[in-house]
Amino acid sequence: MNGIFRRSTVAGTLLSALTCAAALWTSAANAQTLTSSQTGTHGGYYYSFWTDGGGSVSFTLQSGGRYTSQWSNVGNWVGGKGWQTGGRRNVTYSGSFNPSGNSYLALYGWTTNPLVEYYIVDSWGTWRPPGGEGYLGTVTSDGGTYDVYRTQRVNQPSIEGTRTFYQYWSVRQQKRVGGTITTGNHFDAWRSYGLNLGTFNYMVMATEGYQSSGSSDITVGDGGSSSSSSSSSSSSSSSSSGGGGSKTILVRARGTVGGESISLRVNNSNVATWTLSTSMQNYTATTNLSGGITVAFTNDGGNRDVQVDYIQVNGQTRQSEAQTYNTGLYANGSCGGGSNSEWMHCNGAIGYGDTP
Repeated sequence: MNGIFRRSTVAGTLLSALTCAAALWTSAANAQTLTSSQTGTHGGYYYSFWTDGGGSVSFTLQSGGRYTSQWSNVGNWVGGKGWQTGGRRNVTYSGSFNPSGNSYLALYGWTTNPLVEYYIVDSWGTWRPPGGEGYLGTVTSDGGTYDVYRTQRVNQPSIEGTRTFYQYWSVRQQKRVGGTITTGNHFDAWRSYGLNLGTFNYMVMATEGYQSSGSSDITVGDGGSSSSSSSSSSSSSSSSSGGGGSKTILVRARGTVGGESISLRVNNSNVATWTLSTSMQNYTATTNLSGGITVAFTNDGGNRDVQVDYIQVNGQTRQSEAQTYNTGLYANGSCGGGSNSEWMHCNGAIGYGDTP
């Protein structure tokens, strides 16, 4: 090999090394690590980072839509990159999520008027949110099935200060890290369950930690605006029984394991009996009977429990949590020890007042 060629090769190698080093230096220089709550824009994306100050958490804004996080023995924190104004988007993301304890990986956002905090959860740590409370049904989107819930926060922090507000949840039945989230599918499913959103505030692909430790490395992207392409097991699903009559009674209920049996009774006479699935369904019967209306759980055993969301009598809704008669609720150490609940954990009944 002649000397000129050798020198040019060495020079090319040196130039390549310097170029790579410059790129790495530029990337590091653009990174920004946050340890206290703030919002802003970085790398062409909106970011939000909030911590209650407990434990240790560092949230690092990397180039573009990427962020990394590490947390240890925190109280509560949440942070992510996305958009200052949420809405119908095909959100793409990739990366890693390594929680030790209670944590979520979710598309997370807020609306105002009404004030709503919402989560589309793709993965979680040791606890699957929101814990079974407020289950409404399912939505199928982006190759998976999500369970839909509504929960309420009372006098808690929000983007409008300390407020009482609802949380809407879509929680994937099988965990994943990476893929596409078609937000419009979830928004449409929520609306079908009566969960209305307001004016969109920010929306980010977020990591959240609660009394836990862990790390994440997430890159978010925008696949454009989304149109609806989902299916949901909604309130139109029903089964019916009963002997006919002028009064129509709808019962919206589900079981926790499936196979639970409930009976609709009027004036202590059986009108209809149904076997429940684990999805919230509508069950309808008609009757000419008059008197007190009850829904009874009749085959308690094992892990079987019943949740009755509400009944409708000739179209008028009577919420279970508004009823003071519930002999099936396990509370204060005994069956029948409470009231004003959708749940029956024991054989018993919820009373809904009299027929019209």
